[in-house]
Amino acid sequence: MALGTLDRTPPPFFRQGPSALTKLCFCSALALFLMAADVRFRLTQPIRATAATMLYPLQRALLVPVEAVAGGRAWFAGLASATAGEEAARRELARQSERAMRVDLLQQENAKLRGLLELRPSLNVRSQAAELLYEAADPYSRKVIVDRGVTNNVVLGSPVINEAGVLGQVTRVYLQSSEVTLLTDRDAAIPVLNKRSGARSAAFGGALAASGLLEMRFMAGNADVQVGDVLTTSGVDGVYPPGLAVATVQTVDRKVDSGFARIALKPAASPDGVRHVLILEPTGMQLPPRPEAAASEPLPAKGGAKKAVKK
Repeated sequence: MALGTLDRTPPPFFRQGPSALTKLCFCSALALFLMAADVRFRLTQPIRATAATMLYPLQRALLVPVEAVAGGRAWFAGLASATAGEEAARRELARQSERAMRVDLLQQENAKLRGLLELRPSLNVRSQAAELLYEAADPYSRKVIVDRGVTNNVVLGSPVINEAGVLGQVTRVYLQSSEVTLLTDRDAAIPVLNKRSGARSAAFGGALAASGLLEMRFMAGNADVQVGDVLTTSGVDGVYPPGLAVATVQTVDRKVDSGFARIALKPAASPDGVRHVLILEPTGMQLPPRPEAAASEPLPAKGGAKKAVKK
């Protein structure tokens, strides 16, 4: 160093290499390159797999306390739920036992009364299980196809039910399948009985089918129908057995300007999500045949007898 000159370079201890901006640009470019290379060539896949394999025991060891706490909570919750369910089941069993004893007694009394009054024994409705295959292709109707047909002794008019109530009626029978018209179809109708009032009527589909409801038509504006009334099959049509759940009264619109009330019904059995059904035999097949109408004899013409006497 020449005499009288100052060296302005920092000593080696304070030298910091490239500037921060240069380092930022380099690291960003390197990160972009590694990401592109990983997506394109999957260069880091073996490294990630090796790291995941090596860290798996540590991960499982760290999850043991968490799983133990979660399992303990689930065990205690399940124990409390099982205890509550057992108590509810015991109470329900006690109620059902009492009811079963009453039912047995009523059945015995019913059998004795039928014997005293010489009534016919109650009908034994035969049934068979069926599986829903698919819905009909007609978008303007509510019909489904089941896997039982002529070979399974299915006849026209057979009622179709599930665990909730009546679904519909068999309207076409093929060799290995049958077509079932649902209650919400526009051409469907079913006679019903109001359990509260004992009044008979008929429920129709079609008018409110878009909302999944039925309609009770031709009911007077002052008819004894209330919201919440339960409607069942009446059993007087020779098709449906009595007592099957059909629908519940949802709304009653008593119009002043009309002589009839507009009554909307909610079906007891929803056709959505149904997979298995029960096909019943029509009750008319077990009833005695109807007497045929006697052929009316033609009355003799006026004066016929007198002419015969004159001859």
